[in-house]
Amino acid sequence: MHARLILFFLLLIAPWRLVSAHDDSLLARGKYLMESVVACANCHATPDSNREGAFTNNLGGGRVFDEPPFRAVAPNITPDAQTGIGRWTDAQIGKAIRDGVRPDGSIIGPPMPIGFYRNISDADLAAIIVYLRARPPVHHVVEASTYHVPLPPNYGAPMEHVAATSTRDTVHYGEYLANIGHCMECHTPRGDHGQLITAHLGAGGQVFNGAWGTSVSRNLTPDESGLKRWTDAQIAKAIRGESREGMHYKPPMAYAWYRNIKDSDMRALIAYLRSLKPQPFAGQR
Repeated sequence: MHARLILFFLLLIAPWRLVSAHDDSLLARGKYLMESVVACANCHATPDSNREGAFTNNLGGGRVFDEPPFRAVAPNITPDAQTGIGRWTDAQIGKAIRDGVRPDGSIIGPPMPIGFYRNISDADLAAIIVYLRARPPVHHVVEASTYHVPLPPNYGAPMEHVAATSTRDTVHYGEYLANIGHCMECHTPRGDHGQLITAHLGAGGQVFNGAWGTSVSRNLTPDESGLKRWTDAQIAKAIRGESREGMHYKPPMAYAWYRNIKDSDMRALIAYLRSLKPQPFAGQR
């Protein structure tokens, strides 16, 4: 009888233990992604009222991207019920991230890289949502973004299911990481209407102005003007924020987060970059 009671008790708590372990695993994965390759806080930061030009990486939003086509303001994505996403369901958060559609049906515009986030696997999307739910709520009212160009009616059919990418296929997994890290959003030239010229994927040349001055995205393809003569160690060092000469690169690249990319993922990213079609640098020299 005593053994049966113990077994009954274990059966009662086993589902809870499994769910708890599952949630812990998702949170760990979400923390890794958000604090490394995905780096949402690089944009969804809050201006620091005590330091001009500085930001608090709390996901409370408020960072302004003032460009000719738009004045976009990063929203508050903390679980604050009034000013953040605290009242959104998991499905609504997932749809916003992967489909670019808010709960009210409105379309999320640039610079949110929805075209790349559509590649986020179901498992990693769930992990990111668990991480967002676990963040401290920040009560921060953020102004609405304004666009001077029409937004698309949608970014394609709703993403119902995205399977996980096997880490055994190093190049394919590296492409997956580059997609969810939206590397090519900045390292691909744009046309006259702001569209990415995917025929020159990775050729760089975009110009970014900010408090740091001017940055130009580098050619990431294995061309002479790109990474052909770079070693893997030099590429890894650059992604983490330091040039071959030992100088620190300027923003807007999310070096503070990319330095947390684990070595195995870095090797996959580099393998993918080396697989790109060589392209001449797309910007002015």
